[in-house]
Amino acid sequence: MGIVTTVILPLALAFIMFTLGLRLTIADFVRVAGQPKDFFVGLISQVFLLPLVGFILLNIWPVAPEIALGVMIIAAAPGGVTSNILTSFAKGDVALSISLTAIISLLSVLTIPFIVVFSYGYFVGEGTAGEVSITKTAVSVFLIVTVPVIIGLMVRKYAENFAIRFEVIGQKISAVLFALVLLGAIFQERNNIVEFYAQAGGITLALNVIMLVLAWHIAKILGSGIKQRIAISIECGLQNGTLAIAVATLLFGAGATVIPAAVYSLTMFGTALIFIWWLRRRG
Repeated sequence: MGIVTTVILPLALAFIMFTLGLRLTIADFVRVAGQPKDFFVGLISQVFLLPLVGFILLNIWPVAPEIALGVMIIAAAPGGVTSNILTSFAKGDVALSISLTAIISLLSVLTIPFIVVFSYGYFVGEGTAGEVSITKTAVSVFLIVTVPVIIGLMVRKYAENFAIRFEVIGQKISAVLFALVLLGAIFQERNNIVEFYAQAGGITLALNVIMLVLAWHIAKILGSGIKQRIAISIECGLQNGTLAIAVATLLFGAGATVIPAAVYSLTMFGTALIFIWWLRRRG
């Protein structure tokens, strides 16, 4: 993909994460400390349960090694900015959703490298696992995720008026960039998209639906209320597809590894809208 892979894709993701940082205030982090129960239910569901469900599915659902690796990359990704928007649309706890997205995105500098390196060795082969290092992956995630979020947070703190004015424009630009990244990944593999969707469509749909249902019931048992349950479920069902595509592309180049993230990104909007429709019907 040349310049698209090495320059445009990382910059697009960095801008999206910068926009997320603009939405954050110190109060978001204080809120987590003051009301930790719902946050930790969401954190455990997304950081631990989601990759575990993906791993179990891959051990009972035969797919090509590159597809399996791609599934684990999307399972390791944090929630995306879109989850915050859809949580608002579903009348869930938006503050909780933003806190989960932000903090899990920051933690992804630690979680993604371990999951990716383990998955590469497990699904692709131990003999070639040395080609992917935890350090290289961590540095990549840190530069395109952690640094932009922190910069956005600092801009919000020290130039709040600018951050508030730019936030709406930034969200629109982020939505366009996400669409372009997703369409670019699909276009790159357009000749194989039907075959790849046949391979990755079923398992990504299963992963998405299982996590929406699991997170809903776990939050029902352990969470505070319906608004928090909605936020946790949507957060666990809508992953940062741009980040997953970027990680897959930067580490493994164009190919089958990118497809699960692209397919999941398309699928999750459909299931999320159905989920929101169900929520509105039940009152």
